[in-house]
Amino acid sequence: MNQSETLFKEAVRYIPGGVNSPVRAFGSIGTTPRFITKADKAYMWDEDGQRYIDYIGSWGPMILGHNHPDVRQAVIDACDKGLSFGAATKAEVVMAKLICDIVPSIDMVRMVNSGTEAVMSAIRAARGYTKRDKIIKFTGCYHGHSDGLLVKAGSGVMTAGVPDSSGVPSSVTSDTLTAEYNNPESVRLLFDKFGEEIAAVIVEPVAANMGVVLPQENFLQELRDICDRYGSILIFDEVITGFRLSLQGAQGYFGITPDLTTFGKIIGAGMPVGAYGGRRDIMELISPVGNVYQAGTLSGNPVAMAAGITQLTLLKEHPEFYTELNKKSDDFFNSIIKILRQKNLPWQVNHIGSIGSLFFTEKPVTDYSSAKSSDVKAYARYCNKMISRGIYIAPAQFEAMFLSLAHTSQDIAQTLDAVSESL
Repeated sequence: MNQSETLFKEAVRYIPGGVNSPVRAFGSIGTTPRFITKADKAYMWDEDGQRYIDYIGSWGPMILGHNHPDVRQAVIDACDKGLSFGAATKAEVVMAKLICDIVPSIDMVRMVNSGTEAVMSAIRAARGYTKRDKIIKFTGCYHGHSDGLLVKAGSGVMTAGVPDSSGVPSSVTSDTLTAEYNNPESVRLLFDKFGEEIAAVIVEPVAANMGVVLPQENFLQELRDICDRYGSILIFDEVITGFRLSLQGAQGYFGITPDLTTFGKIIGAGMPVGAYGGRRDIMELISPVGNVYQAGTLSGNPVAMAAGITQLTLLKEHPEFYTELNKKSDDFFNSIIKILRQKNLPWQVNHIGSIGSLFFTEKPVTDYSSAKSSDVKAYARYCNKMISRGIYIAPAQFEAMFLSLAHTSQDIAQTLDAVSESL
């Protein structure tokens, strides 16, 4: 028994399922989690000393790679001054100004502690602004684990085969309407019936929690037009795409302006933090200015702010980083497509920028239904073969792969060899 297996055996005695987030569980691929002890650049090492080329990147925020020296030094310097104050700091102001400068749709921003908290708070702000209760989300899009959004969610819920969650009262989800991703007609039908009651439409502009599913042409623009027509708020959940797809996220990449935007740990270069922001007239309803209450004792933690400011500043000052990263990623995913064709395998690769997914299905994947057609047992076999070859990918069909600037051409060549052998 290796160290990870020993630790997991102990973990299940004290932690539900032995993990502190379902996406870390390896149950869906029939093995036990690898317990990671350190990470650097594009690599992680487990408790047995096994090195992996990492394509999870702490679920997206490690654009610069793990343990970037500038980010690490900023964290050390911040720690020297104290870990948490529960009071206002200059770093919060610097971070807020930086986000507002980078993202044109954001006039004001509020720091929180996670993507879940950011989404929950943005929806409350939208309801407070519109004086309406109903929201529309899309089947297979995951927006965190707050009660009202665990309706036909993606990510870990999708992997576990649980369409909703026990412990969520039906009264809480009665105002959550669900539409089909990439199907604007399904949105129009809901607005035809409930138009004056709908406070907001929330969407992952690139769905990345049922695997990576790209928005079809005009889908996001039609959401913008429908919301404008009915006076509803359009919320982009950019927890995955923010500052990754481009400096200005998916909204900059596609040229669509949401009213509110949510971010997750990308704001803190992987530290536990989040943020939501948008139009000034909406954000000025947030307490203590307005009567939409939202608070967080640890929000704007100075250590997380230091890490985030450093990474975002580097990305802002070096636009060539995105050119390099997206070119590297396009070549990588297109090489996987080439391998599939050479082997005459009918599976699908969806990718955009530095995120992508391999789906074990013959159908083009454009929504939740087609994503669910994937052969999860085939993915489990593939995933185990990849991990055994030192390539760390998500232990679930419905999660994304993330590349970083730290992945070298040698790393990618080794990975493609492993892909070919594993397939």
